[in-house]
Amino acid sequence: MLYVQKGAVLIDHDHRPATYVAASVLALGLIFIGGASVRAEPTVVAHLSAPAAMSISLVQDGTETAYPTRAQTVAAFFAEHNITIDPDDYLSVPLDAALFEGMSIEYRPAVPVVVFVGNERRDVRSSALTVEQLLTIQGVALGALDEVSPALDERVLPHQLVRVVRVKTWIAKVTRTIAQPVQHHSDPNLDRGTILTLTDGSPGKREIAYRLVSRNGEKAQRTVVASRILHKPLPRVVAIGTADPQSLTEFAVSRLGDAIHIAGTAVRMIATAYVANCYGCSGITALGLPAHHGVVAVDPQVIPLGTKLYVPGYGKAIAGDTGGAIRGRRIDLGFNSLAQAVNFGRREITVYVLR
Repeated sequence: MLYVQKGAVLIDHDHRPATYVAASVLALGLIFIGGASVRAEPTVVAHLSAPAAMSISLVQDGTETAYPTRAQTVAAFFAEHNITIDPDDYLSVPLDAALFEGMSIEYRPAVPVVVFVGNERRDVRSSALTVEQLLTIQGVALGALDEVSPALDERVLPHQLVRVVRVKTWIAKVTRTIAQPVQHHSDPNLDRGTILTLTDGSPGKREIAYRLVSRNGEKAQRTVVASRILHKPLPRVVAIGTADPQSLTEFAVSRLGDAIHIAGTAVRMIATAYVANCYGCSGITALGLPAHHGVVAVDPQVIPLGTKLYVPGYGKAIAGDTGGAIRGRRIDLGFNSLAQAVNFGRREITVYVLR
């Protein structure tokens, strides 16, 4: 049986110690005993030899490079290449993982990035590959309308600015007034300078729908998306007198002849129009006359029934009827057709009393 003492042996009968490195002698496969060489057992050589080299692939920035190494772990491999791994760096395998032949390791160092989420600034170090991965790691949940730049699939570069704009949108409806138009008509039956409102009319209403968009809580920008008229405006109709009062008097005298006399001062009245077949009308006036053109309704306290009148633009008339709404200086002129009555409308006129 061969006995090998670690560190030293006795050569011949000389008791002087001889120091040697066991690994170096065994690497030669020889042991000297009594001046003769003896080959060591192969199992002893294999047990004391250095680890065999293996090939490891390192992937950086999409480039894969093979490296020979005798390291046993991932941490030892990176130490062998003087690479310090920071907590924010990306490794596809743990640092304490054992290496094996043909193993592939992906390594991506973290880079400084500025992230704005709304109005909040974050200065971070990240090894994320894309903007989407960066936001996921940062715990940023995106709304359906939020805007991100650069795009989510863009690569993250060192010192890059990534911005998330929080977007909110909603619809608001408002009601606006539509100004009523004013229609002016010259009326030769009114004294010059006289202004008479024939129809008051009314303003209209419009509903407008706005789409409002707010970014990062700032003042919303609005855009009209719909508009509809709720009520159409009705025009205000105004008559403007163009006649000279003296010429009206002369006209009346010339039309009626010398036997007709104008009694004193003409009477200014508010005139409306009616027809014989109006709702609730019998067609027979208070004097028993059939309602038609030339028969007018008056307030008997102002103009007695039976009084003969002349109305410029209407002609000769007789005060032959009364009405519940005819009070004071009001007069209702009879017409033969509804179209004529509607065309006349409501206006201020000068009525002349004849005698």
